[in-house]
Amino acid sequence: MTYRPRPSWAQAPGPGQESVWDFPRPPACVPSTRHVTVTADGRLVVDTRRAIRVLETSHPPTWYVPPADVDLTALAPSTAGATVCEFKGVAEYLDVVPGADAAPASAGAADGVGVALPALRAVAWRYPRPSRGFESIAGFIAFRAGRLECRVDGMLVVPQPGDFYAGWITPDVVGPFKGSPGSRGW
Repeated sequence: MTYRPRPSWAQAPGPGQESVWDFPRPPACVPSTRHVTVTADGRLVVDTRRAIRVLETSHPPTWYVPPADVDLTALAPSTAGATVCEFKGVAEYLDVVPGADAAPASAGAADGVGVALPALRAVAWRYPRPSRGFESIAGFIAFRAGRLECRVDGMLVVPQPGDFYAGWITPDVVGPFKGSPGSRGW
């Protein structure tokens, strides 16, 4: 891992905060006991205190959760294909299927019962066989904030800017963050 000095233009962290510019490159996998939940259209999909945060310079943390703490009936293989991370290896994508139980009355049926909501395509992913150094996240699942309600210790997560990255921004993490306009060359 390489730690570089925080750039002068990066936001300085306050008490209880951390700067993404103090995170290493290549990324580090750091276990966390913070309370992480993910909800899809009212359906609780994740409830854990055993997440692993992947910390990488200029990126808010990406939270990976153990499959034992995921409602796996809410997931389906995605047709989105796979991507390759230069550090973690080949990722496979998953769709989140909210299911009939979470459908509000406005979803189509008069009483809202038995109406399956459409799948949220490729909003979760995992590394079944990650590269060396990332074995701790093998099979763990990450979720994209924004289309899902993701929370850390009850705080609603803000998604990392841009369409490519999927870090979770909470009040205890400061940037600026990769993915914002003008950050392509970082």
